[in-house]
Amino acid sequence: MTYSLQALRAHFPALAQGAAHFDGPGGSQTPTAVADAVHRTLTAAIANRGLVTEAERFADEVTLAARTAMADFVGGDPRGIVFGRSMTQLTFDFARTLAKTWRPGDEVAVSRLDHDSNIRPWVIAAEAAGATVRWIDFDPKSGEVTLDAVEAVLSERTRLVAITAASNLIGTRPPITEISRLAHARGALFYVDGVHYSAHVPVDLAALGADFFACSPYKFLGPHLGVVAAAPETLESLRPDKLLPATDVVPERFELGTLPYELLAGTTAAVDFLAGILPGTGSRRERLLASMAAVEKNEDGLREGLEKELGGLPQVISHSRAASRTPTLLLTFDGHPATAVRDFLADRKINTTVSNYYAIEASRWMGLGDEGGLRVGLAPYNDQNDIDRLTTALRDFFSR
Repeated sequence: MTYSLQALRAHFPALAQGAAHFDGPGGSQTPTAVADAVHRTLTAAIANRGLVTEAERFADEVTLAARTAMADFVGGDPRGIVFGRSMTQLTFDFARTLAKTWRPGDEVAVSRLDHDSNIRPWVIAAEAAGATVRWIDFDPKSGEVTLDAVEAVLSERTRLVAITAASNLIGTRPPITEISRLAHARGALFYVDGVHYSAHVPVDLAALGADFFACSPYKFLGPHLGVVAAAPETLESLRPDKLLPATDVVPERFELGTLPYELLAGTTAAVDFLAGILPGTGSRRERLLASMAAVEKNEDGLREGLEKELGGLPQVISHSRAASRTPTLLLTFDGHPATAVRDFLADRKINTTVSNYYAIEASRWMGLGDEGGLRVGLAPYNDQNDIDRLTTALRDFFSR
């Protein structure tokens, strides 16, 4: 099934400013429903969580609603939803916690494909524990991660495997389910960066086989926040550093300080909005799966059309080539710096960016250095008019 892009776009006030947004991978635009939820929560009577006053109960309701919403989003358990300031902060916290059990000679596998937030926390933690870091390589030409490349770095000493479900740089979607089987066969835990993936694909925690799945609502129409989803029993087995009077219950033992209730309310609103993209009935989880499948289909159709147009421009080099990938293209240009193309597009109110996007290991591995390239990313609100504006502008740039 498909959804009305015109009707969807009407929910995003930012789009009325006239820009074509291809900057979604860095943070999506926000629908009115999310902003309204944040505003309502900030202006309501609210206090620290409790069950006595109305203000306390409201904070409790907002928190529990957000846990349930994110559990529906990933197909998990509300008792396994941990909130934090960002995915990066949460991953550092989990790395420090897990590393308490590592010993010299233990091994941790990280991927060169990843955003540095799923590399550096593990590298730093491994160094502190005396553990060895093993690197999962990918093919710099195709962008593919093979199971052979993963298996080559695993051993009986592997304690953790960390890899992205989708590259924020080039869109590659590694075979996560199969990688989880390899990791678990060695007795290792499996930490998946789902930040880029979850903005484009229906998430099924059980099918992915992730022990920990990290994501960020601001990538999928919500506010700036980080989330890690895990099984409650997995969280129960971990002892994070915390303040003495702070609760020891799960998942709260992992959340440092008072949560930003307004952002939790915005997260719930974003999940509800996504569930309603495609008209239908059923549970929120069922509607989310249907709506995100429709989003994936629409975005892939736009991407395929865009790639066809770019194929007619010999000056454009696309580095997004994996067979399975998100609607995210990393481009460089023969004879022109990517920054010049970005600036030209910006003058026409076409928003793109140039960077390595913190996937610095991947950018270097592909021979793009620290500069990276120009990223074109699609979001649920992009339409054919955006694609036409981009391709027309690129043709104009190269015909000058």
